[in-house]
Amino acid sequence: MHDAPLLAGLKVIDAGSFIAAPAAATVMADLGADVIKLEPPAGDPFRYLRHAPGNPPCEVDYGWLADNRNKRGLALDLKTEAGRGALYRLIRDTDVFVTNLPLAARERLGVGYEDLAPLNDRLIYASLTAYGEHGPERLNTGFDSTALWARSGLMDMVRPAPDSPPAKSLPGMGDHPTAITLYAAIATALFRRERTGRGGYVATNLMANGLWWNALHAQAMLCGAEFPRRPGREDAPSALHNFYRTADGRWLQLVVIPEDKRWPRLARAVGRPDLIGDPRFAERADRHANHRALIAELDEAFATAPLAEWRRRLDEHGVSYGVISTLRDIPEDRQMRESGALAAIDDPGAGAEYVVSTPLWIDGAPRTRPSRPPAIGEHSEEILREHGFSPEEIEALQEAGAIPGVGAPADRKPSPVADPA
Repeated sequence: MHDAPLLAGLKVIDAGSFIAAPAAATVMADLGADVIKLEPPAGDPFRYLRHAPGNPPCEVDYGWLADNRNKRGLALDLKTEAGRGALYRLIRDTDVFVTNLPLAARERLGVGYEDLAPLNDRLIYASLTAYGEHGPERLNTGFDSTALWARSGLMDMVRPAPDSPPAKSLPGMGDHPTAITLYAAIATALFRRERTGRGGYVATNLMANGLWWNALHAQAMLCGAEFPRRPGREDAPSALHNFYRTADGRWLQLVVIPEDKRWPRLARAVGRPDLIGDPRFAERADRHANHRALIAELDEAFATAPLAEWRRRLDEHGVSYGVISTLRDIPEDRQMRESGALAAIDDPGAGAEYVVSTPLWIDGAPRTRPSRPPAIGEHSEEILREHGFSPEEIEALQEAGAIPGVGAPADRKPSPVADPA
């Protein structure tokens, strides 16, 4: 007999848009929760992001698959009184409500904590904003590229060389880790509810998560430290914490820590045991003082063999390193598949063999097998019936414009009801 998914029976409404808040709901869906994806009748604008300039063209809506799998779809126009009334009925039987609507939009649409909490004292209201819920920028909207990556100093700090422009982030790069933070807040609130019987309000924001990412340097600055621009690769202050190119044009990163213990291992791995006794590199201070010379020696060594050979040698000598993978490496990455970082999906409508898995595992708590994400409003009637709506009430909601007809097409243009956090 198999254990049931850990969150089986938990009812969640995902009223978020784009990535960070919906991805937190995806974690719960993967762990067995019944997650309803609530969208306006025109759909979440995230559905159309793959068509934006710079994003890879693809027949499959890959972003929607990654962040909204294992959910059921409900289309509801919260700008109508009937739509809000329908949501309020659902809230009475909901455990978690997740949103990243801007604070002003929540007030305008009647979905703030003060609107929903009185309907269900066990409700956990999970809020994501760009810059936090207090302070002069509390009403500002933002994305992970602006509120997390740029605001935290990360964009400025990771320039590849001092004269390089700021380093642009990839789409959703900060959203997914932020989703895990929001999930942690939700899980903690569920734990408290088990003790007290009451729900409550939990929150995180993109800016705070960016600071958490950059906590070591941010805390150093708070302690009065100053930072010079990071040097280019050829002038890295430590040759043993640097990038090297192999004979087949691939790159790997060395992280030789603890240095005194593992420096001799590295020298032997690259076939240069003579470097161990070289007076330029004999002691740690010498290696740091002569870092340019040591980088040149290692550049020459790594250029003599392909990546596969270096992986064998470095593993054999117990030297820590990382392969600089390309996206093309991911589909064939055996470790990603067998460790569960990639999860198989056998739904013929998904458009892929694997999805990126949520990065946490709990012994004895099986995952929900991945299934394709919903079309706009795909399960609207089903969900409303489960919550006690009669056929006549559902028809009245359609006539009021609160819900679209059953099976609404998923290719309509999104309505700019509100930006995400």
